[in-house]
This record gives sequence, C-alpha cells and structure tokens, in this order.
Amino acid sequence: MPTSQRVSLWLPVLLWAMVIFGLSAIPSLSTGLGTWDLILRKGAHVTEYAGLGALLLRAFGREWPALLAGVAYAGTDEIHQHFVPGRAGRPLDAGIDTIGLVVGILLFKWALERTRARLAR
Repeated sequence: MPTSQRVSLWLPVLLWAMVIFGLSAIPSLSTGLGTWDLILRKGAHVTEYAGLGALLLRAFGREWPALLAGVAYAGTDEIHQHFVPGRAGRPLDAGIDTIGLVVGILLFKWALERTRARLAR
C-alpha cells in the first residue's frame, strides 16, 4: 500500500483520537443540568467513539481489529481522565465508549453496503 494511501486512512483516525484526548483533558464538563447533564455527557461518549469506530473500520478494513483498537484506546482514555482534576476514569464509561464503537462500525458497514448496492445498479 502506498504511503499516501496509508496517510489518508490513518490521519483521520489520529486527528479524531486527538480530539477525544483534548476533550478528556478538560477538567469539568458539567453543565449543571442534573439528569440532562448525565445524558448529554454519556451521549457525547457514544458519539465520539462512534466516529472513532467508523474511522478505525475504514483504516483497518475489518471489524474485529477496529473494535479491539477502539476498546484499547477507550481504556487509555479512561486512565488519562483519572489524572485530570475534576474528572474520573470509570470502567462504565469505557463500556459506553465500546457501545459507541459498535454503533460506528455498524453504521459505517451499513453505509458502505448501501453505496456498493447503488453502484452495482
């Protein structure tokens, strides 16, 4: 595989991982909205990791390596948050991140299959 193709596959993964890292470094994301705050924060976990899952599937080309790499990153993200004042690394959040990864992988596969079906017509 040419270097330019590897860069085009992996640069978006790296950039999105940097966005997640940057968000994880923010000391407190509380909005003060009570239950809605919790829902918004957990929804953000799913959304961030759905994007990562889709990008990882695009880069790896296979589901299991994409999922395993994403789960590994989610684990390191929670460790990172453990050291950020006002944040905590939680195994539950890594589980929520994993749900996001699965959603992103499935959505990317679905979109790819639809595109292939349209092109085959």
